Amino acid sequence: MNRFIYSVQEVTPYIHWIYFFHAWGFKPSAVHTPEAEGLRTDALAMLSELEGHLHVQSLCRLCQAYADGDDLILDGMRFPLLRQQMPRTQREPHLCLSDFVRPFALGKPDTVGVFASSVSGDVAAEDDPYRKLLAQTLADRLAEAATEKMHQYVRRTLWGYVPDEQLDIPSLLTGNFQGIRPAVGYPSLPDQSVNFLIDRLLDMKQIGITLTENGAMHPSASVSGLMLAHPAARYFAIGPIGRDQLEDYARRRGMPIEQMEKFLGANLKNESI
Repeated sequence: MNRFIYSVQEVTPYIHWIYFFHAWGFKPSAVHTPEAEGLRTDALAMLSELEGHLHVQSLCRLCQAYADGDDLILDGMRFPLLRQQMPRTQREPHLCLSDFVRPFALGKPDTVGVFASSVSGDVAAEDDPYRKLLAQTLADRLAEAATEKMHQYVRRTLWGYVPDEQLDIPSLLTGNFQGIRPAVGYPSLPDQSVNFLIDRLLDMKQIGITLTENGAMHPSASVSGLMLAHPAARYFAIGPIGRDQLEDYARRRGMPIEQMEKFLGANLKNESI
């Protein structure tokens, strides 16, 4: 287990400003308008104010891993995943994240990283809606930025599968590195309830993260997920799934189908389930 504690200043260079502006309703083509530049000026000033008031932390664990069908085995714990079921128009494979991990049948273990990052702290902006929203959107981006910095260190040093990586930060932010970092709740890993599995591996309360009964993280400026190193690994959307996969996934998770329907509502096909 590895814990990283960062200052705001350390992770600020890793902020992906496009996503910050998106949270404020700016299209990518509008990020250099006077309005956007004014918002950036306010954001940079607030980042200086937040130094020492926000706690920016990450956890990482490198697990001995195998793929077992659509499941991962991470340090002996089964981590069920979903596979694409939507029709493919160009004979592309129906992907699952386990496809990028060495199968159990080969008898040689692989490695998969598990991570969580969080930003917490008090900001004196309760009576100023603009500053309150600015602080929250910055905290969200700082959690992602901390993850980016942590993942860079993991790739180069801790895991060390690309020790000679020499990418500048803009290249990092566009994902031009080997491997992927699918986050919980995003299209490749849409089931928020797998946070309970990640918590079993990381004990996320070490960095102040607690989970609701639905697997949502508190504080809200938190992100969690997996790190895969395979050179062919890429992001994809699980998309719609049918009742057959819903039932199979619920069985593998050891949870009632009705409960999995709630977690995967956005991925369920428009059919009677």
